[in-house]
Amino acid sequence: MEEPPPDGLRVELEGPVVRVTLDRDDENLVSLAMCRCVTSLLLDPPEGARVLHLRSSRRAFCLGRDRGGAGVDALRAEARVLVELNQALSGSELFSVAEVSGDAAGFGAGLAALCDVSVASGSARFWFPEVEIGLAPTVVLAWLPQLVGRREAVRLTATAARVDGWEAARLGLVTKAVAGVDAVALAAREEIDVLLRHDPRAQREIKAFVRDTEGVARPVAEHLGVDRLSLGVLRKRAPGDRSSPATGEAPLAPST
Repeated sequence: MEEPPPDGLRVELEGPVVRVTLDRDDENLVSLAMCRCVTSLLLDPPEGARVLHLRSSRRAFCLGRDRGGAGVDALRAEARVLVELNQALSGSELFSVAEVSGDAAGFGAGLAALCDVSVASGSARFWFPEVEIGLAPTVVLAWLPQLVGRREAVRLTATAARVDGWEAARLGLVTKAVAGVDAVALAAREEIDVLLRHDPRAQREIKAFVRDTEGVARPVAEHLGVDRLSLGVLRKRAPGDRSSPATGEAPLAPST
């Protein structure tokens, strides 16, 4: 990303970590420009980057996003920007780590939930408020049942129920919850440190395999797993093999 980040977003590169800070206002609503910027960072990361660390400088993590579309075409374009960011979180070679020290609602709750690792304050609240304004959050429902199960996904979106960080962790909406804002920052940094200790190519293959086999029948996934594991072992045995953050692996199709 060569252009400066939009208002409300701070981007800093600290070694292999891209720190993205939401810093807009008390509600920390994300704009479409902010979404596009984060998507660009995920899909075209700085050289040598391995982790995207998403956090907030405000009391709230993020209470949703701007709504400005007036016609059908504008509304669809707006929604596509949101979906592209959701997909980039899983499709990026970067590992995303969310540090959620305050409340997260709507698209903000989605950002926290869709990061690879999400650490939340036990006192932070998570909810999907769309039903309160007469909308069904269908973009959210495209992924939420996979995280928390069908029943909980329906309950959370149909009632706009507020759950704290402890309950969010129990449901699988976030990875874990800790007590206190300072503890959240420390826990997020510990998660990042652990990620950086391990082989980056193997980690990219882990993300790619989970993404490529999502929704695939288990026998097909196992067949693909055998292929990729075998190639991985052979590569590690090859003379002069070095794992590099810049090295990518092309996805393999299952044999027929």
